[in-house]
Amino acid sequence: MRKAPPVISSLAILASLAILPVNSARAQVVIVPTTPQIGSSNPVTAAPLVPRPNTKPCVVQLFSNLAFDNFTPATFSYAPPANCPGPWSKVVFTADFTVTAGRQFDRTAAFYLGHASIYYGTTAEPRASLSPSWHVERDVTDLSAIFKSDQTGEANIGNFIGVSGGVTYNGIIYSSAALEFYPASFRDPAPRVPDIVIPVNGSGGDAGTLNTTADQITQTLDLPTNVESVYLDVIAQNQSDDEFFYFDVPNNETSNLESYGGTAFRETEISIDGQPAGVAPVYPWIFTGGVDPYWWEPIPANQTLDFRPYRVDLTPFAGLLSDGSTHTVAVSVFNADSYFLATANLLVYTDHGSKKTTGGVLSNTLSAAPTPVVDENISYNASAQAYTGTISVASDRSFTISGYINTSHGRVTTTVQQKVHFINTQEFDITPLIDGQDAQQDTTVDSFTSTRTGPIVTTREEHFDYPLTMNYNFTVSPDFTTGVQTANVNQQFKLDTTDGFFGFPAYSSHTSEQSTASDTLNYNFVAGTAAPQNPQTSQTYQFHDSRGACYSETLTAANNALASITNGCHNGHGW
Repeated sequence: MRKAPPVISSLAILASLAILPVNSARAQVVIVPTTPQIGSSNPVTAAPLVPRPNTKPCVVQLFSNLAFDNFTPATFSYAPPANCPGPWSKVVFTADFTVTAGRQFDRTAAFYLGHASIYYGTTAEPRASLSPSWHVERDVTDLSAIFKSDQTGEANIGNFIGVSGGVTYNGIIYSSAALEFYPASFRDPAPRVPDIVIPVNGSGGDAGTLNTTADQITQTLDLPTNVESVYLDVIAQNQSDDEFFYFDVPNNETSNLESYGGTAFRETEISIDGQPAGVAPVYPWIFTGGVDPYWWEPIPANQTLDFRPYRVDLTPFAGLLSDGSTHTVAVSVFNADSYFLATANLLVYTDHGSKKTTGGVLSNTLSAAPTPVVDENISYNASAQAYTGTISVASDRSFTISGYINTSHGRVTTTVQQKVHFINTQEFDITPLIDGQDAQQDTTVDSFTSTRTGPIVTTREEHFDYPLTMNYNFTVSPDFTTGVQTANVNQQFKLDTTDGFFGFPAYSSHTSEQSTASDTLNYNFVAGTAAPQNPQTSQTYQFHDSRGACYSETLTAANNALASITNGCHNGHGW
């Protein structure tokens, strides 16, 4: 799943970890505290746990102590909870993981129910003296439609056990997962949830592989004739040559700058029946083996263990999709360069007061593809055999999509207006002995959605911001026996939302997540070792809203153990 950044081989880091024999005895998942523990090296994040209602849940165990030591997905059976038939005020997915001590890459973890994605993330890397265990959970209430009937599930964590390239990989991954169903009550009523959930995946029902811009994952839709609103929750995961896409360069510079091609610009495109329907920005996820594995023990980068899907509002197409004809929704990644993995869930709301709705698309100014602008300023010094300079790539586009639907409660007109901005600037200093590459990247999406039902107008404003700064320098000795890697990273996620009623703000919220890490690795290529020097990591997660809710936590780690926990909310309004 991983590739190394320019020059450095990730195998050199793995080779520095002592080898343990594969344990033939099947270990089980080790349950660890869900709150951070000072001094622990187990993976932990500053992100909050899912808030629960006050009712007692019914728990359905999906699977227990599954061992992942090959690339064959494990299947399991699901039946709805007999004592909690629904409706539910909330449904929470939980999972626990353990990797046996030894040597292993980070791996993609994807769990499905009826082929719909219920969890997607990556795993932590072990070492000889550490068998990492961790807990994840997410709110899956919007997927309630698939939980109402018996389903077949699939747990996919492709993992290699054995010898490859003279290196032994022996870290076996174990996992248990469950669903918690909270019955609705007067105090915690059931929210309105999608009536239909349709998975959009590859041909095998798992995430689809997108090697080029032209590749797609698609789903044929035969929807009922009373569709009212539609959304698509999409994840596009950077893999292989695209793992460090923010370090990629134009194809003509790949050899000179020792990087992969396609430029650093990536964007997820959504289409319906071949026509542009929406855009999803690509988040620069960093896995636990990314650049410097010692950065991410015990605090991984933002969302590494649990990816957050991006929701695309396709409601302007509701009238088209409810016309009784067959339609096709597709997902692709612009500039995909071997490769991205993509998975999505289509969420459909129907009109409970009518068996038939009618409507259509009023306008659509979204172009079929972005038009990024590349600026290259690379010079070559022949005497020093040095390539220096900068490369930037930028993309800007604005569009409006509007559609209407005639429902049992009147005509509803939905207009989605978005501005999408991307900029990546890199600075290079490349010589036979030095690989210096610094990248600054930012992706923003400003979205304004208005919904008019008769005289009533509601709005939703969203501002997404994905800043990333990565500074990387790798120097080798003239005899190529030793090397020094110095790197640091600042990765952020920001989301501001405002819900309005007749032009007046009714609710607003702010979410932010920031991870920083730094370290120096000393390599001995003769001995095959890599020694870190004081790796340090911090992560802060903050949330507050106009109703007084507040959550703020900062974690710091040094030398691969959790060093401090700071809670920042002191206004009396707990999470």
